Amino acid sequence: MSSDTATTRERTDLSTHYLGLRLCSPIVASASPMTNRVDSVAALEEAGVGAVVLPSLFEEEILAEEHMVASAFELGAEQHYETHRYFPLPKEVRGVAERYMARLEATKAIVRIPVIASLNAWHAGAWSRYARLLADAGADAIELNVYRVATDDRLPASELESAELAFIAEVCERAGVPVAVKLSPFYSSFANFASRVVAAGASGLVLFNRFYQPDLDLETMEVLPRVHLSSSTELGLPLRWTAILRPQLGDEVSLAASSGVEHGSDVAKLLAVGADVVMVASELLRSGVEGARTLEASLRDAMELTGHTSVAELHGCASRASAARSEAFERAQYVRTLRSWGAGITGQR
Repeated sequence: MSSDTATTRERTDLSTHYLGLRLCSPIVASASPMTNRVDSVAALEEAGVGAVVLPSLFEEEILAEEHMVASAFELGAEQHYETHRYFPLPKEVRGVAERYMARLEATKAIVRIPVIASLNAWHAGAWSRYARLLADAGADAIELNVYRVATDDRLPASELESAELAFIAEVCERAGVPVAVKLSPFYSSFANFASRVVAAGASGLVLFNRFYQPDLDLETMEVLPRVHLSSSTELGLPLRWTAILRPQLGDEVSLAASSGVEHGSDVAKLLAVGADVVMVASELLRSGVEGARTLEASLRDAMELTGHTSVAELHGCASRASAARSEAFERAQYVRTLRSWGAGITGQR
């Protein structure tokens, strides 16, 4: 590489904006064990990531802990009064939420990049209060995961969506900081639901929530969790919907693409179709902090190849807004893909 080329690469402006925040890089460390410790977050900042998303505060964890604490205090209620003195008072117990906020505050104290707290829930009510508490603890924004499996055959999609939108609106109203909603792709009219989420108050969308599917142990018939790290083969789904939603929602709505990011070229593709930032977890778990440096270097290479000197130039240049590309992100691409596969087989004969 010539010195002129190296200088050009280093001068490439990677800065971007997400949820009203200015980021030095579009590469964001998504929620994972890598963002669960203060020291690793500091290392990720040093490696050049633009922001971090902390692991989620889960509704189930808090509810389970509340039930466990209540059960512990009820235990022995019929016994001698002095037995209660062996337990701390409920207000003295530091719960899941308190520990989470303490870690958030500790992280904010040592890094300068934006720190996004993550809330994973689907019930309204007290959960909007937690969003506000996270903001008060220093979160620059909230990533709201709305996820449940719709297994009740008596519950129509419209009712489920209305409940989710009401919950999202309540959290966005009370949070006090920008809220990005991390969505599932499994809605009957996803584009419509996405626009309604924005109308409910969301400042941005994260595409998509990557679900971990269960497995079955045939010897014990036990249902087991399985974790498979994503690869570039999963890039198509967020690529397609980012390209479709960018012109529909406008530039004032932040879009984060998630899943399938393995190389810097994957980051460049997602930025080109309209993503403001790209969430990365699997590659960081595979390669550690060094993976962030490698992604940034290969992103610069990809941008040099395309002739773009800034993320602002690259952003949205290949979205569905171009009439020539509109059908490519819809059904026409399905037919073209099948024909190209058939042509490949024919050519091998």
